[in-house]
Amino acid sequence: MGKISPVSSKYIVHSSIEIEGVVDKPDVIGAIFGQTEGLLGADLELRELQRSGRIGRIEVNVDTRNGKTSGTIIIPSSLDKAETVIVAAALEIIQRIGPCNSKIMVQTIEDVRVSKRQLVVERAKELLRTMMDTVVPDSQELADEVAYSVRVMEIQEYGKDRLPAGPAIDESDEVIVVEGRADVLNLLKHGFKNAIAVNGTSIPETIVELTRKKVVTAFVDGDRGGRLIIKELLNVSEIDFVAFAPDGKEVEEITKKEIHKAIRGRVSTEQVKTDLDKETDRIERYGMNEQRRQLTRPFPRHPTGPPRPLPPQPAQPPRPQGRMPTDEEKRVFKSMLENLIGTRGAHILDDHLSILGKVPISELQTTLRSLTSGVHAIVFDGIIDRDLVKAAEHSNIHFLIGMESRVKREETPITMITVSSL
Repeated sequence: MGKISPVSSKYIVHSSIEIEGVVDKPDVIGAIFGQTEGLLGADLELRELQRSGRIGRIEVNVDTRNGKTSGTIIIPSSLDKAETVIVAAALEIIQRIGPCNSKIMVQTIEDVRVSKRQLVVERAKELLRTMMDTVVPDSQELADEVAYSVRVMEIQEYGKDRLPAGPAIDESDEVIVVEGRADVLNLLKHGFKNAIAVNGTSIPETIVELTRKKVVTAFVDGDRGGRLIIKELLNVSEIDFVAFAPDGKEVEEITKKEIHKAIRGRVSTEQVKTDLDKETDRIERYGMNEQRRQLTRPFPRHPTGPPRPLPPQPAQPPRPQGRMPTDEEKRVFKSMLENLIGTRGAHILDDHLSILGKVPISELQTTLRSLTSGVHAIVFDGIIDRDLVKAAEHSNIHFLIGMESRVKREETPITMITVSSL
């Protein structure tokens, strides 16, 4: 008998068989051929169909338990749809195999081409992804890559302080002052050629001279460090406008849309001065009130006679400890702390472990006193001391992550984490 190749079959008939007795595979196959012989006519005779290769080898799998036999029958077919279902239905007329009663039920008729079609689609998707990653990009991608390379090459050193700047500083009526070289590169990438960096918190003389000649917009990060640079610029130069990156983001990482939105929303220096004065007054009022509370505390009176024995004091219960960080929080804290080593900086995080702001550790306590809620953790390159813990308790902070700690764990409800514990 011929055997149809699984590659050439179009349909596969899946049937189940239940036999009330013990039989073998040859008995089942013999019953299929014998009891369907002459039933469907010469064109659909199973023996002839198998000999010509239009019906494949009939696979029978049976299992005998407790005196009964059950199993499956699989028949591959290269007939058309109508002829295949006729052959499948003919199996169900077999009601006896040898001396035993039996029942055959067709379960499904699988269209092999559907599964092949799915394989083709999945493979095509994989090939397309590979093509997009490795094949030569389209003309627009090439143009964007060339334009970006040219813009990055256009960065130059300007003035006697050799500050990183775009090529259009001299011919532009307006200049954008940013914090560092990476900020200038990001603006060049998006088409802004009139940016120049101050390269630190100390404002160079080149910037001061530019602010006297041109309309200057200071474009700084949306964190505490950006506000410190604005204060320094206002003290030593004549800037005209101020623009801030979105909260918690730096100018070097924002998109073209965010850059345009920030520059369109720039404010005058008078408004910025008013906002900074309000913030300074709030911090000073807090400090004065704290000092007043210290001065108005009553002094203890010393008795003139012999000292009286003090009554026994009840033992103070230990202060509640904060919760332990999750594995995800530990991973984020460790990564940030490693990046901060040697920077003497701090990251202020919210409940979602997103950076609300970046400040130098010299400004950390002042910043915490101006915040009362919304801060989840502080990661900083420094030592956890009592003053910082007190400021963190005032701001309802859950975690302090530093290089080492000088405060015992039972002295504060805040969870303190050091490099060694990570």
